Amino acid sequence: MKAAVFHAARDIRIEDVPAPTRIGPRDVLARPSWCGICGTDLHEYAMGPIVTPARPHPLNGAVIPQILGHEFSAEVVEVGAEVTRVRVGDRVSAMPLLVDHDCYYCRRGLEHLCMKMACVGLSYAWGGLAELAVLPEGILTVLPDGVSDLQGAIIEPAAVAAYGVDAAHVKPGDSVLITGAGPIGALAALYAASLGARVFVSELNPARQALVRALGVAEVLDPGTTDVAAHLKDLLHGVGVDAAIECSGNERALQTALASVRSAGRVAQTGLHTRPAAIDAMLLAQRDLTLVGTWCYPVTDFPRIARLIASGRLPVENIVTAQIAMADIVERGFEPLLSPTGDQVKVLVSARG
Repeated sequence: MKAAVFHAARDIRIEDVPAPTRIGPRDVLARPSWCGICGTDLHEYAMGPIVTPARPHPLNGAVIPQILGHEFSAEVVEVGAEVTRVRVGDRVSAMPLLVDHDCYYCRRGLEHLCMKMACVGLSYAWGGLAELAVLPEGILTVLPDGVSDLQGAIIEPAAVAAYGVDAAHVKPGDSVLITGAGPIGALAALYAASLGARVFVSELNPARQALVRALGVAEVLDPGTTDVAAHLKDLLHGVGVDAAIECSGNERALQTALASVRSAGRVAQTGLHTRPAAIDAMLLAQRDLTLVGTWCYPVTDFPRIARLIASGRLPVENIVTAQIAMADIVERGFEPLLSPTGDQVKVLVSARG
């Protein structure tokens, strides 16, 4: 079967790999439909291996080469003897985090912080960028009829974005700044708007600015021409926004987020910084600010996100800027997404051609 396989930095190959020949009693054989290219995938392609294991993974022994893809929807084609939650023919979204259920954090309901966590498509035998994948029953969410296969592939990044917004304690009527309008920032804007917040997005890239404007849920600010913090304070009674979600992993953006929130406001750091970022820590004390980080999402959140999408309140499909074939994944996927002048935001790959 065909699969997109990571071997090393700048070395992703579309290969014929052996198809699964058997599944465990609580496993499911699934046929992936659509799969998103994530920022983590981009980091692996540009500088990896980082998350993909060069040595056997402590949870499951996985080691590169690695079939990629952890943001995906799929159709169930076979179920193990003890599977009860899904049936053949079900359309599903895969929550890709794999945990030991026994470490300090798992025993406290914080499975996304598992000390041995692995991930489908990054540190597991299978991934969503393949014609077939073997998946544990427990990570699957059956898609409601009102959720398309394409939308189902965006539940994973939507859960990341929602966790950031929720960590900032955003409420109806709040004002919210989102720094960075990549896929997570755009999804955070959609989610915050669905909660009834007034949303502002700070973004330098013209293509991403245009995407957010097209979403129709936020006021767009260009930090290259606007003093974002001063503008927001002028606009909002001299105090600034109630909360900020930093989605770019950029030092200046984090500084802007902290400067833009009102006293006793909250800033959620959801974007991943690849180098240390300096902040004025005195601001946290002087203005009673809360700065909180987020990692992944609660592993139980996929059904809630799926229901939000089905309701029409979270139109995640609107952030997709390209749909491509697996054969074109490097040329039309990874390379444009990594380009500083690229016009792509979210690229989805068909796992079926």
